[in-house]
Amino acid sequence: MIASDALEPLISPTVSGLGYELLGIERQRLPQGLLLRLYIDGPEGITLHDCERVTKQVRDLFEVDNLVRGEYLLEVSSPGLDRPLFKQEHYRRFCGATVQLRLRLPVAGRRRLQGVLTQVDDTQVVLVFENENFTVPLSAIDRARVVPEWPDKQVPKGKAPRKKQTG
Repeated sequence: MIASDALEPLISPTVSGLGYELLGIERQRLPQGLLLRLYIDGPEGITLHDCERVTKQVRDLFEVDNLVRGEYLLEVSSPGLDRPLFKQEHYRRFCGATVQLRLRLPVAGRRRLQGVLTQVDDTQVVLVFENENFTVPLSAIDRARVVPEWPDKQVPKGKAPRKKQTG
């Protein structure tokens, strides 16, 4: 089995050839084998048809080049609203957004952090949470996702929110 980071340069040309960008690969051990989840994106977004096209081509690539041995499940997905961040350029693109990090090693005694991504450089990111800066080495990040922001519900003018009646 080739590691996920080694798989990416082998898969990326196939995905690019279909007109999509390979954002990254998540790898997870399951009782029935290995789950490989590929995240793809495109200029017009991603549809189910796009995922099916990429799945077929990548599965063929795996079989022809024998890239994955044993039982595996291949899942191709759009990044969704809680978009995963894999590469430095992804972090740069979402600077100013709220992100959630799961860390390999604790930073300031914490393995999970959520805050506004304020800085990105070659080796680290800086998050602000409750007026405190957390500097996190990129190498310490296991998973990162953008936290979707939902608009607040607006109460129409002149109407007070309903109160629940009790008793």
